[in-house]
Amino acid sequence: MTTNISEPASATDDAFGAGAGLSVFEVGESAVRSYGRSFPVVFAGAKDEWLVGSDGSRYLDFLSGAGSLNYGHNPEVLKGALLAYVAGDGLTHGLDLATEAKAGFLSALRDGVLAPRGLDYRVQFTSPSGTNAVEAALKLARLVTGRTNVVAFSGGFHGVSTGALAATAGPSYKAGLWATLPTVTHVPFPVSPLGPFDSLGLLDRLVDDPSAGLERPAAVLVETVQGEGGVWVAPVEFLRGLRAWCDRHQVVLIVDDVQAGCGRTGAFFSFERAGIAPDLVVLSKSIGGYGLPMAVLLIRPELDIWAPGQHNGTFRGNQLAFVAGAAAIEAFWVGPRGAAFTAELAAKAAVVEAHLAGLADTFGVTTRGLGLMWGIDLSGTGIDAGKVSRACFERHMIVEVCGRGDTVLKLLPPLTITPDNLTHGLHTITDALTEIAG
Repeated sequence: MTTNISEPASATDDAFGAGAGLSVFEVGESAVRSYGRSFPVVFAGAKDEWLVGSDGSRYLDFLSGAGSLNYGHNPEVLKGALLAYVAGDGLTHGLDLATEAKAGFLSALRDGVLAPRGLDYRVQFTSPSGTNAVEAALKLARLVTGRTNVVAFSGGFHGVSTGALAATAGPSYKAGLWATLPTVTHVPFPVSPLGPFDSLGLLDRLVDDPSAGLERPAAVLVETVQGEGGVWVAPVEFLRGLRAWCDRHQVVLIVDDVQAGCGRTGAFFSFERAGIAPDLVVLSKSIGGYGLPMAVLLIRPELDIWAPGQHNGTFRGNQLAFVAGAAAIEAFWVGPRGAAFTAELAAKAAVVEAHLAGLADTFGVTTRGLGLMWGIDLSGTGIDAGKVSRACFERHMIVEVCGRGDTVLKLLPPLTITPDNLTHGLHTITDALTEIAG
């Protein structure tokens, strides 16, 4: 497929929901759908950083499957590995049986990612969604410590199953379940729309004061970069202090790296910049390499106290994801290729940061991010982020909104995007901002 940029089509009633091609979704699919409402086109294919509509129109993808497609759509090196595996009648469903595909993934993760970073974890394969891996992490922390309370942070998103939902901050997700959710104490994140906050100081008060009314937590669950919360980047000093606080109080530190992991922030793990090693790490989304469902929990060996089958799931052995995930590690993170890929990420991140700094000067917006995970905060500017997203869509570009009141435009292009298309996307955002701010 060529990378020529399609001319944007003008917005019509058909493109925004009245077309016959979309009627099947209006009639047959639940009202809970969201992305299909924001980007109402019937998509038929995709390649690299492009989505292709059923009419052949192309859309530059700055959503990347909400972070599940860090290596783009249908990358050739991963597709080749998958096709060869399927052609050889490899297992597709393996429960937690020992398989060659699983062995390949475990070896690639250990030798290509963990060992070079001095990290020692056992790998638990959970049901293939991030929320189930969060459930496993919370459950294990409670088993290890014998305590039940968990500390999470304002603005955090960890999933919508019951245990993970309790730690998720957004109230709309919890409607109908408030009274049944497990015990979680939410503490303000150190950075937020309300300004800086001494989160560690509050945690000290809650734990050191015997009359604070708080059970000593089993775990602290944190995103080092909050995605859905508005792309808020935790300061390095906070992350180091949190690691020390957990050590001091024998609390399990869990990093939710579902969206910010697998290279999204410029390093494979989002916590590498702080030089810390969490006790438990949750990975999903792009760990499957090709957008294939997989979720894992990385466990410090001495915490791996599970009884066989104590946390399970029918689809915890997605063999195709093992194959693609291993191929992705080997193609993008190992040896000289890994060093080159990391350098390319740094160069692209610098381009984004410089361009967004210009937007801040022009439109009075605030920008935040790391690597290729950035937010353009339009709160207080009078510019509607949803309208900017739609203006980008009219220009054949997909970019979503996030944050309190959906006031932040979130940029998640594939890590493999070409420099030209990255620049084109950034200029498309500028054009859309100019139109809406007009």
